[in-house]
Amino acid sequence: MPTNRSPDVAWITIDKWEALTPEERRGFLPFCPDFVVELMSRSDSWVQTQAKMVEYMESGCRLGWLLDPKGKRVAIYRLGKPPELLTAPESLLGEDVLPGFVLDARFLWS
Repeated sequence: MPTNRSPDVAWITIDKWEALTPEERRGFLPFCPDFVVELMSRSDSWVQTQAKMVEYMESGCRLGWLLDPKGKRVAIYRLGKPPELLTAPESLLGEDVLPGFVLDARFLWS
């Protein structure tokens, strides 16, 4: 990744974690996570946060969720595909990156 980014949530495979040195585990990852979540605050810009998500995907992230509680929307980013925009979904799936993981998203919209 061109700059150090710190998503609100990040996940990597155990193989990638175990390959890190103790020093690398304490700082920014030397690679992009497999899965990221950005939860927008009221002061965040949708356009700027989308650009951040594109950066993650261009750096090899496989799945990303951009959560916008104020706008009641989610943009789902998948490697090599255009983002999918959903309005107030009840749940989000980890798909093939986190099989079996389901986020109950209803709390975001209340």
